[in-house]
Amino acid sequence: MKCVICKSSDIQMRTIEEEIKSGKDIVLISLEVLVCQSCGERYYDRKTMRKIEVVRSRLKKHDLKVEEVGRVLRANVS
Repeated sequence: MKCVICKSSDIQMRTIEEEIKSGKDIVLISLEVLVCQSCGERYYDRKTMRKIEVVRSRLKKHDLKVEEVGRVLRANVS
C-alpha cells in the first residue's frame, strides 16, 4: 500500500486519538488505524468508521460515559 498523499510505502498500524466534536466539547477516542509515517495521513477501515459513527450517535443521545481530562481556554487579544 502506498500513501495517496505523499506516495510513501511506510504505512503502519498506530494507536491514535480521534477528536469528535460535540457542541463546544471535544471527545477523544482511541483507535487503531493505519498511518503514513511520512506525512501522517490516516486510513480508516469500515469497522473503525462504524465505531466513530456509534460514538457520535451515543453522544447525541447523552448515552456515553465520558470523563473530563482538561480544559480549553480562549484568550481575547486585541
